[in-house]
Amino acid sequence: MSITSSLLGGTWNLGDHAVSRFGYGAMQLAGPGVMGPPADREGALAVLREAVSLGITHIDTADAYGPRVTNDLIHEALHPYPESLLIATKVGALRDDDGGWPPARTPDALRRQIDANLEGLGVPALDLVNLRLGDFSGPVEEPITEAFSTLLELRDQGLIRHLGVSNATSAQIREAQALGPIAGVQNMYNLAHRHDDELIDRLAEEGIAYVPYFPLGGFTPLQSDRLSAVASRRGASPMGIALAWLLQRSPNILLIAGTSSVEHLRDNVAGASIELSELDVAELDSIGG
Repeated sequence: MSITSSLLGGTWNLGDHAVSRFGYGAMQLAGPGVMGPPADREGALAVLREAVSLGITHIDTADAYGPRVTNDLIHEALHPYPESLLIATKVGALRDDDGGWPPARTPDALRRQIDANLEGLGVPALDLVNLRLGDFSGPVEEPITEAFSTLLELRDQGLIRHLGVSNATSAQIREAQALGPIAGVQNMYNLAHRHDDELIDRLAEEGIAYVPYFPLGGFTPLQSDRLSAVASRRGASPMGIALAWLLQRSPNILLIAGTSSVEHLRDNVAGASIELSELDVAELDSIGG
């Protein structure tokens, strides 16, 4: 049974699609290192079906996860897709035999990745495509006009409905916006790493979603202790409290927390639904101070 949208943080218009602010990231459904199939395929399918059953209407994936694993799982578990469901994917990086993520942002490479996502998900057009930039150390200042223009051409051909950017600098976001509209930005951000605070506020004013990844990572032991103290006081998991803080941080923040466990998915939803007090927020804000 679907839970109320208020317990999923309400909704946000991602492009022309109203989605639950609490979404689901499918990355963890692939095998170790995001390579190969899951150890428990039926369990992975169950997580996807439970996400939709809970009322989650935003799922994040990429053909590079596996590669091809998470898209195939989403197709098997959920196709034909509910009209309410938006599936976002990413292009701009591939996988090599060593599990690396080499960049692939030439026009031909991007077109092949779009074709692979269309085929894997079994759709005539992709709801939202994020152009993945930089590398795994973070954003890198580099021109993006050629890559983003290629995706705009594919959008104009009807293969993509909406575009976004991921792992991007503020300058790259502006560069993309000068070429065409973006529906969202997907960057690393959490309680302990708040370098995008000004960007989040600017995007909120412009009606653009901000989708943080790595919502509970890179904390020092002291920061983790502070988070755990709030979680213990509120009777929730640290992850749940960190997600609740993100939802209260700004109305344009959309979550894509991932898990391969139905139980953990339910726990995350329950924790994120907690209404944090002013005291809670002040204590949590000090983590990023």
